[in-house]
Amino acid sequence: MPDSYDVVVVGARCAGAPLAMLLAREGLRVCLIDRARFPSEVPSTHAIQPNGVAALERMGLAERVRAIGAPPITQAKIDIDGVVIDYSDGFVAQSGAPMWCIRRASLDQQLVEAAVDAGAEFRPTTAATGLVRNDGRVGGVETPAGRISASLVVGADGPHSGVARMAGSREYHASPPGRLFVWGYFDGVRNPPARLWIGKAGDVGMLAAPTDGELFLVALVPSLADKARYLSDTAAALTEGLGGFPEVADVVDGAGLVGPVRAMARWHGYFREATGPGWVLVGDAGHFKDPTPGQGISDAFRQVEHLVPAITAGLTDGTVDQRLNAWAEWRDEDAWEMYWFAGDMGAPGPTPALVREMIRQVVERPGGADRFLQLMDHQLPPSQLFTPRRALAAAARLAATRQTGVRRIGAELKQVMAQERSRRRVRRQPTYRALEHVAPEDSALPGAMSTA
Repeated sequence: MPDSYDVVVVGARCAGAPLAMLLAREGLRVCLIDRARFPSEVPSTHAIQPNGVAALERMGLAERVRAIGAPPITQAKIDIDGVVIDYSDGFVAQSGAPMWCIRRASLDQQLVEAAVDAGAEFRPTTAATGLVRNDGRVGGVETPAGRISASLVVGADGPHSGVARMAGSREYHASPPGRLFVWGYFDGVRNPPARLWIGKAGDVGMLAAPTDGELFLVALVPSLADKARYLSDTAAALTEGLGGFPEVADVVDGAGLVGPVRAMARWHGYFREATGPGWVLVGDAGHFKDPTPGQGISDAFRQVEHLVPAITAGLTDGTVDQRLNAWAEWRDEDAWEMYWFAGDMGAPGPTPALVREMIRQVVERPGGADRFLQLMDHQLPPSQLFTPRRALAAAARLAATRQTGVRRIGAELKQVMAQERSRRRVRRQPTYRALEHVAPEDSALPGAMSTA
């Protein structure tokens, strides 16, 4: 096998495989490696947002993914402690595409096959154990089978990225986890609606939808304070936790859990330096956010689409470093607001009264529900919906209706405003500066009023 390529991509999942495919289509010599044997599972929300489905269409991958057999999601229901947003009608018309909820063993296998069909060489069960360095630049990877030389190394190897670690990529704007992510599959659900459920009841979040293999996915997002209970018997805890979401519990009534119930407990949010001489990070290798709103897969597709022209043009005209730096700035700008919004959705504890009221005010306005859907699909920045003025209006309404004590309202409002100031201050810090974790008091409220 040849051992010299234009690009070696480390990690063959929803970021690395499409990138290898698109680069190969452009005529580049691409080697795609992964330490896993495919098909295999990996922690994931399974959700492909409408903007991700649209990206699959543009990349020519939609037919392959559609053939997996997961039903298209054409409805959605969001219930945040009693504030309900129901998209039973008009979901596709408003978002421009359906959603998909697909197991990663199924999705990633199709993406790898597409990369191979496009001309990329795929080497499974091959780990990158080191980086080749030539005069200060990365020039390939070391593997147990030998060296693979390349003009560019792409780290698409997930949150525990070996490429990021070996390249010395620093983290910045890091945020601590607030919740545990637990998921399992039910078999025997009869005619489930083509609907995505996202909910929060007290201190537990929930995501559910039909997936491929005629299975039904249920994921719970409890507080890390309940970690020991959930990890001691994940199946029993998942079943018990569904009691807080009676509509989904009714859907899976009579069905049985199949396979192991999985949990993701060790994670945190971060940005990582995205690029350096001879290397670049894409997908979760370079940026990871709270999984509660299910944004990661679509983020990977969107990043890949923007990264391909930077690589192809940069390797052609010798400006790859400059182009990758520009792409890195785009990535941070693109991810900034949703990063904090996702962290706020996944913050521990019940949703504060002020935040519930802000959401209520948004969705009760004409067209507000559609705008909230655009926000969840990464089409609209959270700062356009959740503003300081709306926070003040929500506080005034709560006080007028006496739903919440004035002292509590004042404390929550003060915290929202402090959060806004903190995020503006952090945003002004230079890109790629390694920062300490954001203090919990700066990220406790789900009021995504941050501005880019």
